[in-house]
Amino acid sequence: MEPTVSGVLAELAALEDPRIRAVNERHGDDHGVNLTRLRAVAKELKIQQDLAGELWETGDTAARLVAILISRPQLYTAPELDAMLRGARVPKVHDWLVSYIVKKNPHVEELRILWFADPDPVVASAGWALTSDRVAKSPDGLDLPGLLDLIEAQMKDAPDRLQWAMNECLATIGIHHPAYRARALAIGERLEVLRDYPTPPGCTSPYAPIWINEIVRRQTVG
Repeated sequence: MEPTVSGVLAELAALEDPRIRAVNERHGDDHGVNLTRLRAVAKELKIQQDLAGELWETGDTAARLVAILISRPQLYTAPELDAMLRGARVPKVHDWLVSYIVKKNPHVEELRILWFADPDPVVASAGWALTSDRVAKSPDGLDLPGLLDLIEAQMKDAPDRLQWAMNECLATIGIHHPAYRARALAIGERLEVLRDYPTPPGCTSPYAPIWINEIVRRQTVG
């Protein structure tokens, strides 16, 4: 039998765990499905673009995560992805949409520019995330000093999601571009954004000076 939206929703509902939901809701993610099990559901479905669209339209967070995993990223138009991002208010859906779909879509640069200075800070955070990706992989044409100027002026008071994305861009510049490393470190030290962020043992702090120095150290040792 061909899988249906109602069938997928029922399968996800059967996987719902109140304990997982309680943990996820602390991070703004309103679902209670273990992500390993959710990925297994998507793997069983394989790529199904039409079903992905129908699952997305339900608005259900777990269904949208499955929709992302069974999509073919190249098939989405820029207007479709723009509408999807603006409707993706749940952090995990937002992050997966950018990472698994937008970054692999032929319109990625168009969308990066469109979102970068959007007045909605959640939308703008996607533009900054895509910019960080370019800083690391294809920085030609980017104004790195200009990015550092914006970060220095705006990151301290930016809303949480946007602040996090700007901080990631700051660290990425410092890690991948030695000519700007000293300035990136100085900005991080002066602004102190995420300096006291609780970091589990064995993980690298998101505080930019620690993040930059640790990754550079590993690269040097490696």
